[in-house]
Amino acid sequence: MYAHDNDDIMVPNNYVGSVIMGTTNGPVMNEDQMTWCMGIAPTSTDEITYGTSLLFMYNLNAAIYHCPADLTEIQDHPGMPRKRSYNLSNSANCSMDNHFRMCSEIRQTEELFTFIDTHEDEIFDSTFGVIPETEYFFNNYWLDVPADRHGRGANIAFADGHAEHWRWLANKFGSEFISQSYSDDDLTDLRRLQQHIKGAGGN
Repeated sequence: MYAHDNDDIMVPNNYVGSVIMGTTNGPVMNEDQMTWCMGIAPTSTDEITYGTSLLFMYNLNAAIYHCPADLTEIQDHPGMPRKRSYNLSNSANCSMDNHFRMCSEIRQTEELFTFIDTHEDEIFDSTFGVIPETEYFFNNYWLDVPADRHGRGANIAFADGHAEHWRWLANKFGSEFISQSYSDDDLTDLRRLQQHIKGAGGN
């Protein structure tokens, strides 16, 4: 619906933290007021509204940004559930990766994953980063980790509007930003997700 109202352009996805490799510095936020959802999931107490999400006008219900099975609370606010449990793939109109900006650029919308349950111990910004399998160094690493709170699986939405439940071969563990796959099964799970970031079987 957002793309239909905005000349085929997918909702911007530019609230993302970047880390400079080789340093111990924390992430630098690439903030963009024009984005699908702002806020650092573990710490943000801001309500999701028109001012924090470009998609809010299409649903008017902040509760849909939070998974009912995600029982985590906002840091330093006991009893207050987090506002967000999902991230949007960096394939979808993220200026740092820029795979696809317009829906018409996606050859197979049913193959490109968009929103994904994100692991509650790892979720931070609102962009889910995945390095392509063909990349030279970080292709065996998780930039972000999917959730496994649904029967060791996650719910994943695709660019054509359908959703799927994927069960993982390996349990998932949250970590800070980048973690190497820890087993053959975990690597197989990563490869499966990597095949759905280009929207055409990896192309």
